[in-house]
Amino acid sequence: QVQLLESGGGLVEAGGSLRISCAASGRFFSSRAGGWFRQAPGKEREFVATFTWDSGYTQLADPVKDRFTISRDKAKNTVFLQMNDLRPEDTAGYYCAAGGVLTTKWNDYDFWGQGTQVTVSS
Repeated sequence: QVQLLESGGGLVEAGGSLRISCAASGRFFSSRAGGWFRQAPGKEREFVATFTWDSGYTQLADPVKDRFTISRDKAKNTVFLQMNDLRPEDTAGYYCAAGGVLTTKWNDYDFWGQGTQVTVSS
């Protein structure tokens, strides 16, 4: 079993920045794949990023690839999503996931965190 804990969400003005984190624990293997997804009310869950927890691979979705970056603290099994130039359309619950393969599909992941809310005001 893997536990994922997101933190760092909040309210920010358009153009601002936030960094959210996802800490993994439990029966966790650093070579596993991870993902960030977001979901706004009334909308489907949307792919944001997929990454390896340890080896440094990252793939970002087109709407965010020029504004968001992934970093890691391997010793703490923690991944960070740095979000810059935030826009109102980035407002959503952001969820961290872990699984066995790198994928952009949310239903391919085995474990999920509880989510952290990011709200961007215009």
